[in-house]
Amino acid sequence: MQDPMTGPLDRLKEAIRGHDSMLVAFSGGVDSTLVLKVAHDVLGARSAGLLAVSASLPESERLEAVSLAETIGANLHIVESNEMEDPRYRANPDNRCYFCKSELFQKLEEEAQRLGYRTLAYGANLDDQGDFRPGMTAARERSVVAPLIEARLGKAEIRETARELGLPNWDKPARACLSSRIPHGIEVTPEKLRAIEVAESGLSGLGFRQFRVRWHGEIARIELDPAEMVRLADPVVRERIAAAVKAAGFRFVTIDLEGYRQGSLNPTLLNLV
Repeated sequence: MQDPMTGPLDRLKEAIRGHDSMLVAFSGGVDSTLVLKVAHDVLGARSAGLLAVSASLPESERLEAVSLAETIGANLHIVESNEMEDPRYRANPDNRCYFCKSELFQKLEEEAQRLGYRTLAYGANLDDQGDFRPGMTAARERSVVAPLIEARLGKAEIRETARELGLPNWDKPARACLSSRIPHGIEVTPEKLRAIEVAESGLSGLGFRQFRVRWHGEIARIELDPAEMVRLADPVVRERIAAAVKAAGFRFVTIDLEGYRQGSLNPTLLNLV
């Protein structure tokens, strides 16, 4: 049993040290990066990351993930993910993430068996347990462990630990998959995902850090971090935003006055809990 007085990094090391070998589902986000970094430090060559590439992963995220793995010094295996071939995923129900994660963890399991890794792991953290996360069900079904939860680490401790370890993405804004920008019940297609990717790349190029481009047909609804919304007072900035988003194929560009909030397209039933 872990000593509650030990620090976050020691608790995470202890959670990972109990495994003979580990293949980590790696996205390049701060959570999975911390798991892969500590797994590499503790298990060495008996650990590696697995990056699943699909239409829902922006090319910039793929490149960053590869670079992060190289920085850590960890082996990274890249596979193609085929969730778009699953009609249940494309239909975009409330539990779309379940089908995505089922596909991911199946790939993780197949690669682990092929490469000889005994434990499958992913980057779910303590704070995720209070959100709508159908993917966690898929993880339990395939016995994928969550070292961050076992070590009782929430997002704030994860970022601080990553900063102390010198990980370059310690303060990286959350980046859910592109499909999360499409309202549930609206079909997910490669064309929609590409439009969202191009529009968000345009916002990133304008210096925005925390945002989402939500797909509503011809309309792009932009959620910006409230701290960054002050830039909208400049008409030149507004014009550049509109131009960048329209270049992605949207006809109309709107700004959501409530600003960025994680999971804004999650089932409204959650608001009743």
